[in-house]
Amino acid sequence: MTAIKRVFQVNGEPFYPIGRHRIYMAGYHVRDDSEIEANFKASKLCDANTVCHAIFWDQLEPEEGKFDFSSIDTTISLARKYDLKLIFLWFATWKNGVMDYAPEYMKANPRKYKRVTGPSGNSIWVLTSHCKANLETDKRAFAALCKHLKSVDGKEQTVIALQVENEPGICGSDRDYGPEAQVEYNHPVPGKLISAMKKAGKGKVYEIWQNAGGGKETGTWPELFGWEGGEIMTALSIASFINEVAKAGKAVYNIPMFINVALGALGIPGERYSSGAAVAKTIDIYTWFAPYLDLFAPDNFGADNRTHELANAPFATESNPLLIVESHPNLNGMFDDIANFNAIGYFVHYDQDKDGVIPQEHARRVLLTRSVAAAVPLLLKYQGTGKIQAVNEPPVRSIRGRATQDMDLDGYWATIMFGDGHLKEMANESGTGLVIQANKHEFYLVGFNFRFMLRPKPTLENMQFTLHGHDMDHPSYINFVLRVDEGRFNKKGKFISERRINGDDLRGGIWCATDDNIIRILTCD
Repeated sequence: MTAIKRVFQVNGEPFYPIGRHRIYMAGYHVRDDSEIEANFKASKLCDANTVCHAIFWDQLEPEEGKFDFSSIDTTISLARKYDLKLIFLWFATWKNGVMDYAPEYMKANPRKYKRVTGPSGNSIWVLTSHCKANLETDKRAFAALCKHLKSVDGKEQTVIALQVENEPGICGSDRDYGPEAQVEYNHPVPGKLISAMKKAGKGKVYEIWQNAGGGKETGTWPELFGWEGGEIMTALSIASFINEVAKAGKAVYNIPMFINVALGALGIPGERYSSGAAVAKTIDIYTWFAPYLDLFAPDNFGADNRTHELANAPFATESNPLLIVESHPNLNGMFDDIANFNAIGYFVHYDQDKDGVIPQEHARRVLLTRSVAAAVPLLLKYQGTGKIQAVNEPPVRSIRGRATQDMDLDGYWATIMFGDGHLKEMANESGTGLVIQANKHEFYLVGFNFRFMLRPKPTLENMQFTLHGHDMDHPSYINFVLRVDEGRFNKKGKFISERRINGDDLRGGIWCATDDNIIRILTCD
């Protein structure tokens, strides 16, 4: 049993956000309100309950100290019209490691609002976290945003969370080489970081300290952390900066706040990935020094399962539940994230035309979003219990020409078969989904393009004959079934049957071929 930290709440009840990551829903990329509305129409086609939506600082504060909340009010109003929740993304000091969305008055005054200086002395298009004016200005604007949200939405709770900055870090340098940052770099490492590492006794930052500095408790950043000292110093500086912004916002309106993380790779920070970001190497620093953030969400674009799992691991802990805000277009890891890493929310990117119609090439993403949306009551109840397993069609088929997946369940073995799905429009798509065993005799299937065959585990009192390969379609695989229903959960969380399945429709296994309905199986001894 794993305790699930449900960060998102609506009216005091746990809420599972599933929906669309559509950052350019307003402002720069739309011409009128109808174009914003088309995004919400498309989201409803996917049975989404939440949309991630960007707020641009330079649009919010076109002149210093003067705020324009009109686009925010319009977006909230339309979200309510379509019964959707919102997570606003604060594009401010950082967006993808640069300063594109800072207000014009800041961009035009680099002497006051200082930028990062590169190793050769060149100015980089990134606001530095070592400048107090940058911090205080972001804090003021973010607090104004939170104050407005509380006044217009505090009771409705349309906005359920705020992302504070977007993929923060430095793109273009391993650290800031400006005078303020240089003084800090050559100054002793703060005692609070030494204490945090000693208390933890493990982790990437701790290992770098031990390997490069021998665990010394005094010294400069390069003396304690070697060549990685600049990145670690930058991580502490940025984490502290964002924590102060979040603290200022929560003092006005206390709702969940988080950052998303552009994951790092091997190589030079600032070149292969944004330096100072909350990547696997430095996530501990953010955990220690950004307590006003409720979680840190990896943008996981791993295309294969192994890469995806390795990227998730540092971000899926009891104290930091996994939230996927940006994901790979093929969504191959979606159900693994939900079943194995207990993801508490999931967002998918897909396009639409001016009328809100989603292109056919994004059909798989729509189907998977609808599948998860249908299963939300089950996820809220059974995540962390070990009762949820992911279904994933393997890339290579067995020697018999059929792709299969085996599952060990309470009282049963299951064989899942792929390769001849019922969904004609998705016939070439790989089967995927979830198997949820509520108790020994109650199962739920979620997803599409797979069939599910149960066989009771033998006991001394109840031995069964072994079936040969050519008997895979034998009815014994669906015996001991009381009933099978296709249906959905209502708003009160009660399963409502819409179609009974029996007889010939069960021969050869129980088909999971629908995207927005759930299959419920009741068995007996």
